[in-house]
Amino acid sequence: MRLPVQAQTARWTTRALSSASAYTPAHPYSFHIGASFAPKPPIRFKGEKPRVPFPADSLLGAWRDKMLARPKTVPTREAGEDFYFHVNMRGESGVCLGVADGITGWLESGVDPALFSQALMYHAHRYSRSAWAGAPEVDPALDYAEREQIEGWELTPYECMDLAYGGVLREKRVEAGSSTCCLITLNAATGWLRAANLGDSGFAIIRAAEVLYSQPVQTHFFNCPKQLTKLPPPTGRRFTRACVDSPREAQTHEAQLCDGDVVVAYTDGLTDNVFPHELAEMCALDPALDAGTGDGNGKGEGGGKGKGDAAQAQAMADRLVAHARECMAAKARVSPFERMAAREGMFFPGGKPDDVTVVVALVREV
Repeated sequence: MRLPVQAQTARWTTRALSSASAYTPAHPYSFHIGASFAPKPPIRFKGEKPRVPFPADSLLGAWRDKMLARPKTVPTREAGEDFYFHVNMRGESGVCLGVADGITGWLESGVDPALFSQALMYHAHRYSRSAWAGAPEVDPALDYAEREQIEGWELTPYECMDLAYGGVLREKRVEAGSSTCCLITLNAATGWLRAANLGDSGFAIIRAAEVLYSQPVQTHFFNCPKQLTKLPPPTGRRFTRACVDSPREAQTHEAQLCDGDVVVAYTDGLTDNVFPHELAEMCALDPALDAGTGDGNGKGEGGGKGKGDAAQAQAMADRLVAHARECMAAKARVSPFERMAAREGMFFPGGKPDDVTVVVALVREV
């Protein structure tokens, strides 16, 4: 006897849910996140307008304030024209994180660069939290029709950048602006890192106290990075200094991570002032934090091999930002930016004052 359609549907749904609830995918990797940031000293430009931030009661403004309220030891509560995010991806399949550096030169045109970078990171967060770090995880015992019911999709950093950029272009409160962008996904099932970077922000992978990989910068010319851009509506004004680059020009990278690796995403406020060997030294584990506390969930925010891993990641991020700020103020110290300027025939002694934002992921494997 054939069941009515409603009864068939109910029976099929119960079976699918019961199968799915009994299946626990393997997630042998956990990622413990730290983030820190600090703004540069205020810079005034002729024609600069008063800055009008996203309203605190808007979705984007509330999210911005939540990210800025992150506990850290660097005594700042603003990120300047930089911004960042990190979020657990669908099904705890991994973590997505990113940094963006709004282009300060827009202040000369009366545009607040911070709005672009904040909106870019907000939309990257919004898309990545609903997506899988890899292929959607399904119970292999399910038949094909049941597998098709698994919600969500795999999202690469390159695809995330393209979607987030589209979100910024639709943001009515972002009149214009531009920003660099670095996005990274970390897969909890495989330990696989995927990244997409446009401009002179970037990331490094540190293994055994050495920089295993660092992202090459993308520039049009010295101190002018490639950047995602939104031009204002046609008004007759020309923005001759604006560079309009596409997510298609982003460089991509993939790597297999292992236990103890440290992934550091940063804006150029770090790399213009801190040398690679210093970066590696400051990402060493602190024995005093081995018995520290984390949130203990083992997925993206803490837990795993010792609850102190979350504290270790945060301490690394704070050390990097604090050291970068010290180097910015040291005019007698040779900086990476000074060396780069010298190669272009320019004299720029000491550090370069800039916003600096860092997101650190400490990798643990069961």
